[in-house]
Amino acid sequence: MAISRIHHVAYRCNDAKETVEFYQNMLDMDFQLAIAEDQVPSTKAPDPYMHVFLDAGNGNVLAFFELPNSPKMGRDTNTPEWVQHIAFEVESMDALHAAKAKLEANDISVLGPTNHGIFQSIYFFDPNGHRIELAANTHTPAMMAELKRVAPEMLEQWSQTKKAPKHADWLHNGQGFPGSQH
Repeated sequence: MAISRIHHVAYRCNDAKETVEFYQNMLDMDFQLAIAEDQVPSTKAPDPYMHVFLDAGNGNVLAFFELPNSPKMGRDTNTPEWVQHIAFEVESMDALHAAKAKLEANDISVLGPTNHGIFQSIYFFDPNGHRIELAANTHTPAMMAELKRVAPEMLEQWSQTKKAPKHADWLHNGQGFPGSQH
């Protein structure tokens, strides 16, 4: 099997119109299409829905379902709210700062930028409570090569100990990439 890309990623929303308008106005996404049915095509369950699709750039599609007959949506209370999120890439740090200013000018609380060593991010919530991350890459090819090199060993160590391996602690320890000039 050869996966060519993610076709779309779908989440639930409280209100399809409000959600589309948020992503159009705050993140400049184009509203691509809507599908609405009274019956779920795959299961044949009688469950009306509105399914909306937004262009997240480069062929990436973000979709939402509004389900008016289902109980009010919630979140997995056993998972911290910072874990599940949708991360979008922006082209530069200037774009990241401009996005933060735009969001804050629209009364949206924004956390960051947070420096992750290979990218910097800001975080905020959409009207449905989904955590959104905007990330601007700051990495070099050498950084990415080193992270790829140590990934299998880190995963194996984690699998055995459930303690954070230190192979890539340079990402957040403030000392920077070992191969870079200071």
